[in-house]
Formats: sequence, C-alpha cells, structure tokens
Amino acid sequence: MAGGRCSSHHALKIFRVLLVLEIMTAVGLVPDDVVSLTGRFRLVLAQGSWEVLVQNAGISSMHTAVTHFGNVVLLDRTNIGPSQIPLNGGRCRANPADRVSQQDCTAHSAVFTPGSNSIRPLFIFTDTWCSSGQFIGDGTLVQTGGDSDGFSKIRTFAPCGDDGECDWVESTDTQLQNGRWYATNQLLPDGRQIVVGGRNVFTLEYVPANGQGAINLPLLTQTDDGVQYDNLYPYLHLLPNNQLFIFANRDSILYDWQTDTVVRSLPTIPGEPRNYPAAGSSVMLPLTSESGWTNPEILVCGGAPYGAYLNPAGELPASQTCGRIAPLAGAAVDWAMETMPMRRNMGDMVLLPTRDVLIVNGAGSGAQGWGNAQNPVQTPVLYHPQAAAGTRFQSLTASDIPRVYHSTANLLPDARILVAGSNTHEFYTLTGDLPTELRIEAFSPPYLAAGGAADRPRFIDAPASLAYAATFTVTVATAAANPTAMELNLASAAFVTHSFGQGQRLLKLGVSATTNVERNQYAVTSTAPPNAVVAPSSYYMLFAVDSVGVPSTATWVKIG
Repeated sequence: MAGGRCSSHHALKIFRVLLVLEIMTAVGLVPDDVVSLTGRFRLVLAQGSWEVLVQNAGISSMHTAVTHFGNVVLLDRTNIGPSQIPLNGGRCRANPADRVSQQDCTAHSAVFTPGSNSIRPLFIFTDTWCSSGQFIGDGTLVQTGGDSDGFSKIRTFAPCGDDGECDWVESTDTQLQNGRWYATNQLLPDGRQIVVGGRNVFTLEYVPANGQGAINLPLLTQTDDGVQYDNLYPYLHLLPNNQLFIFANRDSILYDWQTDTVVRSLPTIPGEPRNYPAAGSSVMLPLTSESGWTNPEILVCGGAPYGAYLNPAGELPASQTCGRIAPLAGAAVDWAMETMPMRRNMGDMVLLPTRDVLIVNGAGSGAQGWGNAQNPVQTPVLYHPQAAAGTRFQSLTASDIPRVYHSTANLLPDARILVAGSNTHEFYTLTGDLPTELRIEAFSPPYLAAGGAADRPRFIDAPASLAYAATFTVTVATAAANPTAMELNLASAAFVTHSFGQGQRLLKLGVSATTNVERNQYAVTSTAPPNAVVAPSSYYMLFAVDSVGVPSTATWVKIG
C-alpha cells in the first residue's frame, strides 16, 4: 500500500473492518493499541485533497516564504513587464535599468493571507530573478542577489500582521561582495547567513560580512562545466556538529565554516545531475532528541540527465531515483539509492509535522529553463523515512494544475501545503501549453482526513519563546487514544525557490511527561533544542502530533 493506491475492492474491505473496530471502540471492547493502529490505517488509506484558494494572485510566485505572522511573502522577478496586480496608493516603479517597463505601476511581490485569502501588493525595486534568502533571528526575511540591477542587492522584509503596512527595504549602503544569481543561503548559529555560489561565481560569503571577505569554494569550480552548470542553487544543510553539508551537481562535502576547511569529500551520488538546471531537490531528514541530535541524514531526489538543459524540446526523461546518506557515518558513509513511483525533476520537498516528506510539483522530462519542461507530474508522493527500504513511497491525490519551472511549496501553520507559481516562459504567457500560473492552491495531506478539525490536537497554552535547553510545558487538547505517545515537533519557515527550501529543518523534541489535567486536556513537558547549532535562533512552528499521526495547527515559538 505504501507504494500507491490500493484497489477499491480491498479498500472497501478495510473500511468495513475499520467501521467494526470503531463500533467496538465506542463500547470499550478495543484496547488502545488497536485504536492507534486503526487511526494509522485511516491515514494511509486517505490520499489527500486539493483546494484552489485564489484564482488570480496577480503574480506567479518564484520565491515563497511563510512569516511568523502566518501570512506568506510571494516574490517574482521585476524585469518582465507588468504583472496582473497593480501597486496600491497610485505608486509606480520608475527604473531606467528595467529592460521591459521603465515605468511600471504593477507589483512583483505581495503578501498573501491564508484564511481570508487576501493579497496585499508590495513594492520591490531591483530585479529578484533567481535570487536567494532566509529568515534571521528576529523574523526578518533577508533576501540577496538576483539579476541585472539586483545582482549585488541585499533586501529585507520585516513582516507584520494583516493590519500593517510592512514592505521591502533595499539597502543603499551594503551589498554582496560578489554578485549572485542562483545562489543558496543558510542561517548559521552566529546569526549570520552564509551565501554560497551563483552563476559563474565560485565563492561563499557572509551576510552581514562583519569584515570577512568572500572565500573561494573549490567544490563549485570542480562541479561546473561552463556550459550546462548543474551546480547552481547548491543544497546547504547545517548539520548538528556545526559543519555544513554542501551538495553541487553530484558531489558533496562537509565544510567547517568557522575555519574555512573542507573536512571531507563524500561519495558521488549515482545517476543524474541533481542541481539547477537538472533540478532535483533535497532535505535534511528530521533531527531527533532521541538520537542526541546526532546522525543526520540527507535525502536528494530527482534530477535530469546531462544534456536535458541543452535540449529545449524537453525530451530527455527525468530521474526516478532518490539518494539517502548519513554524512557523519564515518568510513561507512555512502549513498543508499531508492526508486520513486514516477520520474520527476523540479519537485519541491516539504518536511511535514509528522516527520514525513512530501514531494510535489515538477515534470517527467526536460529541465529548468524557458520551455524546457514537459510531461508535468501532478501526483504528489509521500516519503516515510522511518519505513523499511522499498516501502517508503505513497502516491497521493493529483492536482488539476501542472506546476513546473518556478513553482513553490511551503508548509503552512495549519499543516496544509501552500502551492504557488509555475512559469516556464521568460515573460507572463497566459495562453497555450503550460501558461504562467497565477492560481494559489493548498494541499491537505492524508493526516488532515483522519476525522476533521474536531479530532485534531489543539494547543490550549504554549510559550511564545524558549531559551536553549529550557524545560517547558504546553497544554494540548486531544481526544486521541494513547496521549502519552504525543510528539512535539518544531518546523522552520523556509525560503522556497527553484525546488529547494533554503533553511528548512524539522526537530522532534523529547517529551518527558504527559499529565491529564482535565477531560481530554494534557500537560506535555518537553525540552527546547540544546543550542543554536541544532536550531539557529529564529521563529519556528511548534506542532503537537497525536498518537495516530494527526498534527495540530502550529503555534509560533521564538527559539534562542
């Protein structure tokens, strides 16, 4: 069943069994462990559902990030002519460097509010095409680079609630040391961001620099052929030993950012190139307190064969493999390869509150680039990291909307996945095959089909901030059986662009006690992450996940 949908005949049989179990449960004839198993069967049988939230957002979001106010920053490039949403207040953008519209009165960024589904235009001046970003400790989104007049820019967005007027601020006195187009950012334990790579840029630097210059990174030179690249938007993951896992093309290293030292070169992943424009994706699998926050694992899925970018017809088939590696495993470190249910590149990988991975969006052939994508893959897949090899994939309900180049997927605080963007054309093209996509939709994973909102855990009380290693208690309402099996999981808010969630991480906290305080309400005692290496100081979504794998709506917590 983990590999796909069961037949309707077998599904009917299983649902009948579940119905009998639920009746027996109601009269007290079924023990708690069977109740828990029943709930998990319901989750596996469910396939998830889609909902279009906005028919026309006005812009096609190339870059998407969820703020700690729960609203969502949508960001496209500016150098494309008018969007479909006007700037408010009669504002216009007068930019002689713009190659299409030197006088532009439309927005190229906006704030979207789930729930009300409202959109407020934002003002961005320089070109953010294929730029990068990350939230910092106070919740500000720091955004770097782009193309043309945005090549060396540093921009900030300090978010606000729906009644605020927060907007982009572009620095006039600080810029990147090397202009960067197709780079990647990662928040570090010291509060700075490291910014790595870019097209024809083989260095890394820090924002703020604090007097430190750009540093050459040989991995970027070694993995660049000067023609197709395949090493842009490198994958960065901050490991719990304070080293960086950096992956480009098919190769990866462990990098000590404090001493500028390549600690180790790791084995080459089998198969195709995995970075832009071949366009796989990557996550660091959830870290857990049970392991002492050690033994991280990296998952890389999808990609395209060399030459896919150079063949604009999009005929070369995408990769069908994932590689999984434990980079700190000593001499035994190597890639374990797995086969996805279907070929996919340009897929977005999202860490879910349940510690599973959702793979969504993408194409079955071609590569990133204008018109290079063909055969959209509209069926999302769940990857269950804790399951046995060969049983980890579960195909879910397909979307009606193809999402290929320049599409995004972000975890929302209500545990849905916000899916936006898709533009495989140089400019907005609203007709023909794979038109510029202006709709925003939400995917509800199977865990939201377990019985409705009334059956989900719910925070009654939770702290707004946590010091490192601090013991804390939350109060959670839940009607699920076996409440002592509840999890408390922290999810960061990623900056998602080009099939990679920059800064994405998920942490399973240790639960030391669960006490019934009144009917269906429990005091759950836990311990915050130990340090800024495990959880760089920022805002995180705290989820309570019940014993059958159903998450609460998150509460935002400032860590550190």
